[in-house]
Amino acid sequence: MLRWALAVQIAFSEWRAVDTNPLSIYVMHPFWNSVVKVLPTWLAPNLITFTGFMFLVLNFLILSFYDFDFYASAQGYSHVPSWVWVAAGLFNFLAYTLDGVDGKQARRTNSSTPLGELFDHGLDSWACVFFVCSVYSVFGRGESGVGVVTLYFLLWVVLFSFILSHWEKYNTGVLFLPWGYDLSQVTISVVYIVTAWVGVETWYLPFFWNIYYRDVFIVMILGCLFTVTLPMSLYNVLKAYRSKTLKHSSVYEAFLPFLSPLLLFILSSLWVALSPTDILQQQPRAFYLMVGTAFANVTCKLIVCQMSNTRCQPLNWLLLPMAALVLLILTGLLNQSETGVLYLWTGVVLLAHVHYGVSVVRPARFHHE
Repeated sequence: MLRWALAVQIAFSEWRAVDTNPLSIYVMHPFWNSVVKVLPTWLAPNLITFTGFMFLVLNFLILSFYDFDFYASAQGYSHVPSWVWVAAGLFNFLAYTLDGVDGKQARRTNSSTPLGELFDHGLDSWACVFFVCSVYSVFGRGESGVGVVTLYFLLWVVLFSFILSHWEKYNTGVLFLPWGYDLSQVTISVVYIVTAWVGVETWYLPFFWNIYYRDVFIVMILGCLFTVTLPMSLYNVLKAYRSKTLKHSSVYEAFLPFLSPLLLFILSSLWVALSPTDILQQQPRAFYLMVGTAFANVTCKLIVCQMSNTRCQPLNWLLLPMAALVLLILTGLLNQSETGVLYLWTGVVLLAHVHYGVSVVRPARFHHE
């Protein structure tokens, strides 16, 4: 009954988005407008969305095979084949393009629905971890690469940048599309292709003086957050507050969407910092996947709340067993099986997230039909 009520609420939500990024307006949108014209009208927008997402998952899986522990780009290790980088560049750009044309296809075929919005942004929230892990393989964790702990915090920067936009919509009713996304996707696609051409050895050399390419990579991620995404998000929310259009007047209610992500960050960081077997050094890919998927689950529930104009859920239920698990690990009771516990918990998080998505999408789809 609750899911049915949620589906009804979603059906009557209002979709409002603002895109002010010059790259999108003057380059990508004209390109996407050309691409969507060649798509058959019978092609469902949600299928386009899902196909784009699967290209990112495919990149993640291929690079997991060739570079599971992120050492393949380091000196003295067997490198990822050049064809993989070509495929990664093409798949990433295809994913980005399909993410840009799905909404245009929906409007073109008069099939725009709130379900499509939920499906699109829900998969976008999950995609963050896949493209971050994939681009990490370019630099790796060698001497001239990026440490796994540094990448862990950079992943959180990307995740925080993503949720900021949906926090804006939760408070203002308008989704302000982040500038950093378009720039990052074009840059990543180019970097993959360049890597196939010049080889990963190129990234060993300083870019300028003692500044390495990995430093440029880090600065770009941090720069997008602190110079563009965060200032614009705060500006838009403050603007809504001054014009008295803010949907949540209480400070607590306005910042409630950050509670579960903050608790997830604290729990995962405690696990990293106090792990008896240094789990992040041993199993970085699995740990990133677990964190990124748990974050996607938190974000999807925020997206549902903002679409249905309901109060944000203060605490995500996944955090409760995770807190108990971290406590057991920190007390030393699971020292001998920490890796197995991580894989088991990652599997639980993946299944829980997929189950949640199916539980929300199926009744909403049934209502529309």
